[in-house]
Amino acid sequence: MLGNLKGMVMTFITSLRTPVTAQYPDVRMPVEERRMGFPMLLWDDNIVEPYCTGCMVCVRECPTKCMSATMTDNPKHAEGTSHRRKIIDVFEINIGRCILCGICVDVCNFDAIEMSYETELSTRTRNGRRMDLGELLERGYNWQAQSGWIPASQRVQNSEEQE
Repeated sequence: MLGNLKGMVMTFITSLRTPVTAQYPDVRMPVEERRMGFPMLLWDDNIVEPYCTGCMVCVRECPTKCMSATMTDNPKHAEGTSHRRKIIDVFEINIGRCILCGICVDVCNFDAIEMSYETELSTRTRNGRRMDLGELLERGYNWQAQSGWIPASQRVQNSEEQE
């Protein structure tokens, strides 16, 4: 009997405390600004084509092998309007397998991949969510417009011109 009373007193005291659990998804926890989300592909506005050339370095270096890509000859290179000989034809990321490590961003030689701030892409399918080339480019294009992103090569060029 005494044990039951102690339990009821403890429950009453605990009910008077302020809650610590967020009521997700109605109330979202704040996410740090530098938090890495899922990868996205970036768009070159100067030539009107993606930065990605399909070199497959990111695919080879990915520890979970969640990426797949194929490349094709760039028709704009034959016209002389682009310096990229090859261009991405098919690119897909299995978001369910991605561990958000950022290795793909580090090894990309063409500033084609960046990590977004988006971390909530859950689905109910077992195989996970797959993002194709169009969706990856759309997310990247929107992110570039919002953030004012400039490729590293252009930033170096701009700093040299200022000196």
